Amino acid sequence: MTAPLLDIHLTDDDLTAALRTDARTGLTASPKSLPPKWFYDARGSELFERITELPEYYPTRTERALLEQVVDEIAAAAQADVLVELGAGSAAKTRLLLNALTAEGSLKTYVPQDVSASALRGALTEIAAEYPDLGVHGVVSDFTDTLHNLPRGGRRMIAFLGGTIGNLVPTERTEFLAGIHEVLEPGELLLLGAGLVVDPAVLVPAYDDAAGVTAEFNRNVLHVLNHRLGADFAPDKFEHVAVWDTDNEWIEMRLRATEAMTATVTALDLTVDFAAGEEMRTEISAKFRPESLTTELTAAGFTPTHTWTDPARRFTLVLAERR
Repeated sequence: MTAPLLDIHLTDDDLTAALRTDARTGLTASPKSLPPKWFYDARGSELFERITELPEYYPTRTERALLEQVVDEIAAAAQADVLVELGAGSAAKTRLLLNALTAEGSLKTYVPQDVSASALRGALTEIAAEYPDLGVHGVVSDFTDTLHNLPRGGRRMIAFLGGTIGNLVPTERTEFLAGIHEVLEPGELLLLGAGLVVDPAVLVPAYDDAAGVTAEFNRNVLHVLNHRLGADFAPDKFEHVAVWDTDNEWIEMRLRATEAMTATVTALDLTVDFAAGEEMRTEISAKFRPESLTTELTAAGFTPTHTWTDPARRFTLVLAERR
């Protein structure tokens, strides 16, 4: 077994600097907003794992069931030497791909990418032990602006699963897909998992569960600001809001101030006023129609070659080749 490699292109200081920038920009904007990546400290990650197990939250189990059903087809079509996974985290569902690609006989290297060095270290150790013949090369980076740090060589397939593409607004998606196109060679592949537009009666409860776990997850961004930037937000004074935006076809999560209040962000020397009832956007989760996803991929220089969709048409996996 070869010892796994770990490239670190993003340090805790880098993350703190990015948080400072995002917090200052978002908290001084009108309307206020914060990027969803700041939900995910250790507590936020734990809360999200709980969300994926809730009866209302169908995306994770739907994607996994679909992946289980078609993973052998993906492996046969891809013939990938290298599997790159963006936002790998603990690399839990990656084993489906690793097993299928290994059985296909093509896979030589697994490259998990994540912002969390601790999560990656744990995943690297486990994967290297489970797949002793596989090279494992972790990359600590932010996939939105450091794709150029991914290792090159071999026929690569980049996997971007979980519907995370929906957290990007259209201009960000365009930039992201252009960045993927730039780092891949012609003929290399992108495996994209995306949520589809479904009945809002099914969709909205997935982001506003009866047990209130998503509400706690949403408020966790304020705990992160308190902990990392010395802020004094009162998270319990904010209500969780999840609405379906028909025009943009995305779920929007917000935090609504239940009373007028003022918060101080010590690290930014910033005072933030909230009016009673004022809402701050913390996440979008765009849902797609198959034709719109094809259009975006084609515009970015990809040719979708295979598409798989679950029987209820709630989630899709698209294998696209870089032109």
